[in-house]
Amino acid sequence: MINIHNQTQLDTLKQEKEAILILFGGTNCGVCQTIKPQIKTSFSDKFPTLTMAYINCEHTQEICAQHGVFSLPVVQVFFMGQKFIEEIRGFSLLALGQKIEQVFTKMNH
Repeated sequence: MINIHNQTQLDTLKQEKEAILILFGGTNCGVCQTIKPQIKTSFSDKFPTLTMAYINCEHTQEICAQHGVFSLPVVQVFFMGQKFIEEIRGFSLLALGQKIEQVFTKMNH
């Protein structure tokens, strides 16, 4: 999972990668720290072209505010630079995986 430290780094990723999952979290967010490795484990093999990134909102508040992230955790999934999926706070990784799979399926047809 790539750690994002500034908006330029994030913009570059959005331009270069077809699909990006961004986890907005924080060091003091227990749920964030729990789901971070679970996301990596769940989606790495299933979606090999999905780039995964992490933004620590405690250190980069301006990026989080620009993306409308005001509670944690938040997952946003971008395809071709456009946000397709957003999950906030209580969400299922299984359901998130199904949503990602639906978009990949539509894109490949």
